[in-house]
Formats: sequence, C-alpha cells, structure tokens
Amino acid sequence: MSEVLTREALRMTPTEAVPLPAHEDGVALMREGLTAFAARVALARAATRSLDLQYYAWHGDLTGGLLAREALRVAERGVRVRLLLDDMYAMGRERMLAALDTHPHIEVRLFNATRWRMLGPPGMLLEMLFGGWHLDRRMHNKAWIMDGEAAILGGRNIGDEYFDASGHFNFRDLDLVVLGRAAADTQAVFEQYWNHRLARPLRKVSRAAYRPGGLRRLSAWLDTACAAPEAQPFFQRLGEHPAVASVLSGEAGSRFIPVGPGAVRVVADPPDKASGKAPGAACLAPAILHALHGAEREALLISPYFVPGRIGTTLLEGLAKRGVRVSVVTNSLAATDVVAVHGGYAKYRERLLAAGITIHELMPTGDEGASVFGSRGASLHSKALAIDGALGFVGSFNMDPRSAALNTEMGAFVRAPNLAAQLREEHDRLCDPARSWRVTREAPGRLAWQGAPEGQMLTVHGEPEASILRRVLARITRWLPVEKKL
Repeated sequence: MSEVLTREALRMTPTEAVPLPAHEDGVALMREGLTAFAARVALARAATRSLDLQYYAWHGDLTGGLLAREALRVAERGVRVRLLLDDMYAMGRERMLAALDTHPHIEVRLFNATRWRMLGPPGMLLEMLFGGWHLDRRMHNKAWIMDGEAAILGGRNIGDEYFDASGHFNFRDLDLVVLGRAAADTQAVFEQYWNHRLARPLRKVSRAAYRPGGLRRLSAWLDTACAAPEAQPFFQRLGEHPAVASVLSGEAGSRFIPVGPGAVRVVADPPDKASGKAPGAACLAPAILHALHGAEREALLISPYFVPGRIGTTLLEGLAKRGVRVSVVTNSLAATDVVAVHGGYAKYRERLLAAGITIHELMPTGDEGASVFGSRGASLHSKALAIDGALGFVGSFNMDPRSAALNTEMGAFVRAPNLAAQLREEHDRLCDPARSWRVTREAPGRLAWQGAPEGQMLTVHGEPEASILRRVLARITRWLPVEKKL
C-alpha cells in the first residue's frame, strides 16, 4: 500500500485532493492529536464521491474552522458532503451551519433537536423541565468517512483540545482508522442515523439562521482564519511531525495493520436508543461486557469517565477472582473535566482495589511534548480495551451508565495481536508514574496515591492535586441518587 499521508500532501493548498490507492482491509491506531488532524485532512482531500461526518461536538475554534474549510473545499469539487451533529453542541452555531447548508453539495442535519432552540440552552432546559426528558439522550458517535472506503472513528470530537492545539489543556485521546469492509460498515451506521426520524434537516430546525450571502461570508472568514498567524504553527508542526507519513503507509515500520475478513467488527447503538426504544441486546454495552467476560489472562481498560456500577464492578471482581489481571486507567479528580463522574466512580474504587484490581489515575499535567501551543494541562479522553493480547476496542463508549443506557455510542472491536499490543503500550504509557497516580488500599477506608509528578516517587493521602471545591463536589455526588445520569 503506497504512502498516503506525506509532508507534501499536508502542505498542499486545501483545494488539492490527495489520491488514495485501493484499500485492503486494515486498521491504524492514532494517539497523537496532530496525526489525527492530518488524517482527517488527507481523507477529506482524497474524497471523490462522498464525505460523511458524524459528531457529538464540533467547536468553532482553530481546528474546527480548518476542518470546516476542508469540508467546504471538498464540496466545491462536486463531492457530496453530509454533516450530522448532535444538537447539544450545535446550539449557538446555527449561522455557520446554515451557511454550509446552502452549498448545493452540503447537507446538514441535527440529531435529537429541541423544539425550543430559538431560546438556546435555556430553551433546552425548559423543554426538559416540561417533559422533554428525551433530550438527556445524546448522539455521542464520532465518525469521519471517505467514500465508504476509509473511516476514522474513536473518541475525538472536533476542537483544539482534541488535536493538541489548545494552550490551556489537551485531551489524551485515541482514533482508529479502518479501511475496507469495516469502513463500509461504518458507512452503514451513518446511513442508519442520517435517515432516522431524529435526524432533522437544519432548515426544519432553525430557519431563522439562514441569511443571504452567508456562505460567501463564511468562506471568506474560514480563508482568513487559515491564513492567520496562529494557524501557521499548526500546519508547520504537521509537516514536521514524523508520525504523519507513517499512519497509513505500507512501508516498514508503518502503523497500518492488514487484517483478514471478519477481524474488525464495527458496533454501534441503534439510533432508536436516543428515544429509549432500542432493545438492550442490540446495543454496544452488552458487546463490551461480553468481551470483558471472555478475558482469560488480562483485561486492560482505558476510560476517562469510569463508573462501573454494580454490574460492571461484579464483572471485574469476577475476572480478578479467576486470576485475570485487571488494570484500569481513568482520570484523577484533579484531571477530570466532569467532577460529578469522579464522585460516582469513587463509590466503587475501594471495592475494586480490595478485589485486587489495579487502578491508575491520570495526573493533570500536559507533559506530552506534542501541543502546538504549549498546553498547561491534560485530561484523559481515550476509550479503549485490550484483552488477552488478542482483542482490542477503540470507540466513543465510556465505562459509565450514560454510555450504557442514555447516549448512543459506536466503536470497533479488532481481533489482531498487533493492535492489542499497541493498546497495551498506550495503557502502560499512561500508567507511567510521571503521568498517573497508582491508587492503593492501605487499610479499609484508607487509600494512598503513589506517583512521581516531579520525577521523584512519593505517596500522598487524599485526592492528589484536587482543590477543596472539587473534593466537596465529588463527595456530594456520591450521596446523590444521580448515578444513572453519570
């Protein structure tokens, strides 16, 4: 397979397309945000028939604007572009989306839209208060699909913090490129959502956002943003980034992993889950539990929002009792961006430790050496499993009740030792004492955190680096009956 992502391709003007060879079945794991951004650019420029984009959130920042510009340039080449966004984060961006929607080759739809959206977020809250409880169920899927032949799925939304471009903090995340049959399966999932009754055309949801000349103004604004000084370091780093050229290359040392028929299984919740009508057996959560239950030697879990609940805790305890090594990496209280979720997780932490399960909690540090603008902090956002060195999973699914019962999710199971080894390597990298605290149980009710945040091993008691306010909020969450919402 010839090289797809090259420095020259990344330096081309956004109107030039990158030709891709015929794809064999295969996968490639992407950890670095710069690589993940570059892969999306390359697939957009390679599209000849269609570019289908499905996301929970698409921010209007630097990388969000640059990728929107790529999508617009694809449409200007006559390629069909479809954009399906969850309505939660589309609020406030209606004018930009409406401008894109006026292009003859672009169509925008919103999933699970509020009827009172003219009032913005307060309208959503009011609708929920007056019976619109379905709005608590969101489309959390992420997919970037080119011609039904290549697709990117995983944990990343579209925004600076997902592509190592934020100067405040960046998410540590994972994407999986799938080629061949798995890409066709990802396309089929998109079609299910796109044609579902909850996927409403933007024109039927937000007519007031359409303005004459909107597309012309948006195009000019995106061109200006791309030429701005703050955008240049990002593209320069892309050209210099050594991993970019090897993501989908068939050369020695490539990350591309060829797989046989049936080795990749794309699994997604039915869109009816967003209305509470999907049968449980058809959802992703049972597939995750089944994969874990089948572990014989080792189960490695990476989940930023980890609330195993009674069922998940019992399952993990059972694995440990059978002699399976179980290791979990999640966010520390200081690193998480959702304090309430940490409170739900803390209810089960000591019980898991007592069962012999290893737990590491990520420190709120940005020492990854990849941020374009020098991030000052980091938070885990990867969602992955590695089982027995043979089976891997990458997707949008968190090990928490919200992913299991409320939000729609998707991901891919890959039976390939090479991919499982890469996921194990990422798990071990995150567990490094310089990046994560290892939580231990010294006695009933007494936990300790061991790590080396400054290069020297130390042991602390109490949630390390967390403010008093965070500790109080997490404690309150443990007492409240809100676990099903976490």
